[in-house]
Amino acid sequence: MFGMFGGPMFFDWHYFLWLAPALLLAFWAQMRVKATYAEAQQEPAPLSGAAAARHILDSAGLQNVEIEQIPGELTDHYDSQAKVLRLSTDVYQNRSVAAVGIAAHESGHALQDAEGYPALVIRNAAVPAATFGSSISYVLILAGFFLQAGVLIWAGIGLFACVVFFQLVNLPVEFNASSRAKAQLVALGIVDQQQLQYVNKVLDAAAWTYVAATLQSVLTLLYYVSRFSGQGRD
Repeated sequence: MFGMFGGPMFFDWHYFLWLAPALLLAFWAQMRVKATYAEAQQEPAPLSGAAAARHILDSAGLQNVEIEQIPGELTDHYDSQAKVLRLSTDVYQNRSVAAVGIAAHESGHALQDAEGYPALVIRNAAVPAATFGSSISYVLILAGFFLQAGVLIWAGIGLFACVVFFQLVNLPVEFNASSRAKAQLVALGIVDQQQLQYVNKVLDAAAWTYVAATLQSVLTLLYYVSRFSGQGRD
């Protein structure tokens, strides 16, 4: 979502050429997530997503991490500050391989947090800068563009680089959470080897959405640099 800043404001069709690979990958990844999730929802599991998450957390000694149900579809996430695992209604309630796979992935983030997984620590530290950069960078670039002020443009590009850094650090965090999820689901007997195949499909498809978001941010940054490389850096 961060990567879309800047395109329409300059009415530059080159922007969409730059981002075409990422946009196509994102579209394909979203379609794959929906297809694999729907398929895995049809496969029954012995536990609901909430129960599977609770089992994983308790087995790791994380009884202090609470699990909450939240509205929406695939809005699942782990809040490291509140120490709360928030699961969407379908994932929280359903006894399907899709539900336990996603719940286990989010539980993987709680396990990372508990052990101080370095990439997660860096990612969490980068959140304020990335959030600020995503909302302010395009304002500075736009202002610099119209005022012909190179210093504003490059300040905006520098802030957007914080977004790119966040996305790059986020990739190993998400991949590691999925690896932990798969290992825990098998080790605790929540899924068997056949069911694990469906978990793999769902989590692998979700991983591609993160890859697409990262690629989009990187290509946007490269576009900005190329687009304004002629502007004075005074």
